[in-house]
Amino acid sequence: MFLNFIKDFFLKRILKNNLHNVKFSTSASSIKTIGLLIDESYFLEKDALVKELIANGILESNIKVIVYKEKLKKNEVYTQPTFSIKHLDWKAEITNPTINDFINEKFDLLISYYDVEKAILLMITHNSKAQFKVGFSSVDKRLNHLMINTNAENYKVFVHELFRYLKILNKI
Repeated sequence: MFLNFIKDFFLKRILKNNLHNVKFSTSASSIKTIGLLIDESYFLEKDALVKELIANGILESNIKVIVYKEKLKKNEVYTQPTFSIKHLDWKAEITNPTINDFINEKFDLLISYYDVEKAILLMITHNSKAQFKVGFSSVDKRLNHLMINTNAENYKVFVHELFRYLKILNKI
């Protein structure tokens, strides 16, 4: 427990230094692939969120989901790739290849579906190669291109507002 606190502290310190050098690159291409980063500590309806995205015209095969949990159980089987703070080493580098593949994939849109700042989630959002990033307004404003002011429990409102703004920005 204490060691995780120290890891978290170092990661926040590294992030703080890296967020001063954020470069925003926007492209005019339409949204076809979506990366969905979910914090399952506060939001358990990830399947309903994916279905809501599909209902708005995104193909299910173009949505890649990765889930963060506070504690992973050894005998539990997860339907989506799941990670925790254990997948972070002392140099603030992620050791899980699945997470690194998610970070390096060039999504058209990354949805950072967490409204409570956790250092590992912030790092994944920051390091992601996604062209357009969307998240909640309660999270650090330097991470995302578009921030939606709602909470994580209102996933229908979030998706409705997301697609409304994507249409305005000619991303769909």
